[in-house]
Amino acid sequence: MEAYGNIRVEGRVVGSIVTKSKVALGQSCKVEGNILAQNAEVAGEVKGIVEVSDLLLLKSSAVIHGDIITNKLIVESGATFNGGCKMGVSIKEIKIGENGQSKELFKKPAKTA
Repeated sequence: MEAYGNIRVEGRVVGSIVTKSKVALGQSCKVEGNILAQNAEVAGEVKGIVEVSDLLLLKSSAVIHGDIITNKLIVESGATFNGGCKMGVSIKEIKIGENGQSKELFKKPAKTA
């Protein structure tokens, strides 16, 4: 799933989510894939790499199984994350590729259920 604007997900996504803006994952959301965004707010579950160029907010109900790469991180009490974390590193530019193809790491197409 790729977009230039904000994305809000309340269901299940199998595949990567890439946006040049903000992604918000609701409490009932389950993502099996990588996330690449400028900003992100996670209240659901993610199994994959979460790469955010500015601010990542993990709400109290968030569960992350995978690595986090972000500039700024806010973690509410109760949030769970199992993986590595890199902060303050320079994140590569988010590119939405031609013909709907993003960069190699995030190439798997998304399927919604």
